[in-house]
Amino acid sequence: MDSPAANPPMETPLAAMHRAGGAKLGVWFGCVLPDHFGEWQGEYRFARGSVALLDKNYRAHLCFTGADRVRYLNALLTNNIRDLQTGQGNASLLLTPQGHILAEIEVQALADRLLGVSYAMIRERLIATLEKFIIMDDVTLTDETQVWGTLALEGPRAATVVRGLTGVDITALPELGHAEIPSGKPGLSGRLVRRSPGGVAGAEFLVPRAQLAECWGVLQQAARAAGGGAAGYAALNALRLEQGVPWFGYDFGEKQIPHEAGLQESHISYVKGCYTGQEIVERVRSRGQVNRVRAGLRFAGGEPPAAGAPLLAGGKEAGYVTRAAFSPAAGAVIGMGYLRREHAAPGSQLECAGQAAEVIALPLAAPARP
Repeated sequence: MDSPAANPPMETPLAAMHRAGGAKLGVWFGCVLPDHFGEWQGEYRFARGSVALLDKNYRAHLCFTGADRVRYLNALLTNNIRDLQTGQGNASLLLTPQGHILAEIEVQALADRLLGVSYAMIRERLIATLEKFIIMDDVTLTDETQVWGTLALEGPRAATVVRGLTGVDITALPELGHAEIPSGKPGLSGRLVRRSPGGVAGAEFLVPRAQLAECWGVLQQAARAAGGGAAGYAALNALRLEQGVPWFGYDFGEKQIPHEAGLQESHISYVKGCYTGQEIVERVRSRGQVNRVRAGLRFAGGEPPAAGAPLLAGGKEAGYVTRAAFSPAAGAVIGMGYLRREHAAPGSQLECAGQAAEVIALPLAAPARP
């Protein structure tokens, strides 16, 4: 799937290794990443049934230091940065004054700094925007994107594999909580971040870029020993659609405000005080609804419709598709899109690119494990 970012795309630092191993590469999140390593539905089964290893090197890593770092970010982002304790993290949005989404940023609190994790495809514009608001503040923003790399393990056996490799019980961490990888672990250094897509605890490994290849080898060997292996973005795309997880740059961005994208519960604090775009967010909250919303979709045809394909109701345009893929769990093509509220209820019948479509509730139930 083509990413919405501009050309030329960046490459994961592991691109040469993936190519040498026979992986098919494509562009995801503005970065050249693996589509698959051979057979994507087998890789999907790793994530559903055992453990999948993912190359997530589409990240931007920003470090905030200085005495005013908490106050500064808390005044910009939608979630509560002020009350994060060391070892905790959360997901936030950076909005325009009109309430539109400029960026998704995860913030991790360390004792002496805050780390912001976003997307390398918007890194330059994001840094320029953030620096505009550093005026009289004691804040230093450092771009550490070239310092760190990110790999991940997810699936029902991921927590067991992580514990065996590092001794860290990620199930004891809060969501987006993080911990240092104990020293002395061969091929592993840096920090673990708990992430639980679909409600199943997994871990991201934030490691020095110079050690990415070695870390990949260690994680791949452990994943294979647990009945899993490496997975690419063809599998991940289908899985995240089934889980109802929207992707920044695909399913939400500058065209949307948080309530349209369905992010009002996961990315916004309503008790933290003022931030850029808050007036619009509060106005929508008090009004109780928006005119269009992100919705799940099932398509009758065998080919996923293209991003931007119109969704019709009674022959009239009612919305558009953002992303679609074949879902092994549904046995059909599913996707996400934006619809006018009156057409967004599950069961609503639509048409898209000459095929029937139906609004469905996401996430889908996980397929039964053999």
